[in-house]
Amino acid sequence: MNILILGSGGREHALAWAVMQNPKCDKLIVAPGNAGIAGIADCASLDVNDGGAVVEFAGENSIDLVIVGPEAPLAAGVADDLRAAGVLVFGPSAAAARLEASKSFTKEICDAAGAPTAAYGHFTDAEAARAHVRSNGAPIVVKADGLAAGKGVIVAITEDEALAAIDDMFGGEFGSAGAEVVIEEFMEGEEASFFVLCDGDTVLPVGTAQDHKRIGEGDTGPNTGGMGAYSPAPVMTDDVVARAMDEIVRPTVAEMARRGTPYQGVLYVGLMIKDGAPRLVEYNVRFGDPECQVLMMRLGAQALDLMHAAAEGRLSEMQVNWADDHAMTVVLAAKGYPGSYVKGTEIKGLEALPETSTQMCFHAGTTRQDGRTLATGGRVLNVTARGATLAEARARAYAMADAIDWPEGVFRRDIGWRALG
Repeated sequence: MNILILGSGGREHALAWAVMQNPKCDKLIVAPGNAGIAGIADCASLDVNDGGAVVEFAGENSIDLVIVGPEAPLAAGVADDLRAAGVLVFGPSAAAARLEASKSFTKEICDAAGAPTAAYGHFTDAEAARAHVRSNGAPIVVKADGLAAGKGVIVAITEDEALAAIDDMFGGEFGSAGAEVVIEEFMEGEEASFFVLCDGDTVLPVGTAQDHKRIGEGDTGPNTGGMGAYSPAPVMTDDVVARAMDEIVRPTVAEMARRGTPYQGVLYVGLMIKDGAPRLVEYNVRFGDPECQVLMMRLGAQALDLMHAAAEGRLSEMQVNWADDHAMTVVLAAKGYPGSYVKGTEIKGLEALPETSTQMCFHAGTTRQDGRTLATGGRVLNVTARGATLAEARARAYAMADAIDWPEGVFRRDIGWRALG
């Protein structure tokens, strides 16, 4: 098969790495890719949000399957354009991608499906939003309704923080994503990420993970796109998984099909678990980043078979074969992230890192220039390792992180602290 992956982050490097393990992959192109991806696949310059350009590129390169990595092309309808042109694609339609592109739409779906989630209000007016906060008090959660690159969620501990978040969102800090705001009750419990594949009808669980969203150790400081993750998530017991499937996932997928917008692709189910009861925090319509890195490390070659089956509507034939192991990824970020940070700093020592089925350094914001690897983003590298235990995976991941020579980089030292104590 000739395969095209759209995207340029650590998630796409992990997807590319897993796809390349499968002998069914004859040729892999990633657009636009990054410095790490260029070491294992062809990279192409392509506007991934331009459906027409993607369709044309797929035709010119005899692409058999397109895997869409990030959410923006899905929200822009790139998967629709590919399907209309007869190109097989892994990823939901623009209508189905509203599960991530609009938080108020997700709440509407949850209401219709009876899926347990936080009580909420949806606002297009700042003063009405402020009145809601004053009426309900804090802690409370303020969310930009649209896509905000994983950063449009403020968990406000005080009313003043919530009011400031409302002012920022309506003031344009998150662009058009903050033109509307959803305000939710603060849910207590332990958060986890649950991933399922869908083919419009069949739903197949493919893994659990736990992300560390805040920049500081002990889960302190501002939210980021994710500073590390591990899989599986101990809080996601068999009983919790069964309840999440029966009470949240299957009703949602059924409601989407009932509306004539069947869901096909991966569905990222963000959950809050308290006393064994899961409630929905959010849906994402793509693999999480950095959760994808630990999932792909554990899934390996079968990831392609599963995504291919979802794209062709054959998930009912599939099962996931999990090794009884653990994986951890640690994100190396540029100093200053998620605020302002310097780009273009050099990273050394990457060539000496292991590249095996149990240890990989996935690139996110990197480029190669004059034989050097330079940092181009906020989250730059994802050192990822498997082990028979989480402690073993952790030791391997941190050994890799410590071997990287990048004075301008920072990383948390406590990834996995909930599970490891």
